[in-house]
Amino acid sequence: MSFTLELREFVLRHGAINNPYLTRFEQGNITREEFHEFAVQFFAFVKHFPRILATLLANTPDDTAADELAVILTSELGDGNPKRRHEYLYHNFLRSIEIDPAQAAQVRWLDSTRNYIEGLATLYGHQNYLIALGASFGLEHMAISMWDQLIPGIMKLKHTVADFAGMNTVYWTFHRALEAQHEEAMLKALEHFPPETHSALHAGAQAALEVLEGFWMGLQRQI
Repeated sequence: MSFTLELREFVLRHGAINNPYLTRFEQGNITREEFHEFAVQFFAFVKHFPRILATLLANTPDDTAADELAVILTSELGDGNPKRRHEYLYHNFLRSIEIDPAQAAQVRWLDSTRNYIEGLATLYGHQNYLIALGASFGLEHMAISMWDQLIPGIMKLKHTVADFAGMNTVYWTFHRALEAQHEEAMLKALEHFPPETHSALHAGAQAALEVLEGFWMGLQRQI
């Protein structure tokens, strides 16, 4: 098995996407208040991720990897269509569950949310760009599994909770449809790196997954 496929298998076994919070969320076993807390805390990631990713792109000297990162960043920004910008789509989601995006942006982050956002920013801006690329690989390769747990829970809430009947779910379904492209981009970005780089790439992926797992566990502790 190639290094990138081995690293992907590591990602898919990690607690970042195998944890009690996501298991409960997938079942729709979440209160209205808990869902609102999830929505505003997750907004921290949605709002700041393009900046974090742009830092990685700017600091990556490898042209092949930089090309693939540019594909992902362009996707995050709507592929030239401002109305498809991911943060814009998330604003629509927030409004549909009666949360004002401007107010959501001012909500206090949980410590675990701060650790996640600041941790990602540190990793993506790491002086060793191999650590940073590994972090990006870890995040992009956990995403499909994450969406495949979040979306069923969101749809159950939409169809069973009267307050959420008008929920706009485009952000979630649209983003999920793009993730195979993002996965492929990171596979291409890393597949040409020689064996002596693999430990740094693995360390970056592991570190990103650990701060993500902390994010979910922070929400779990709010129960």
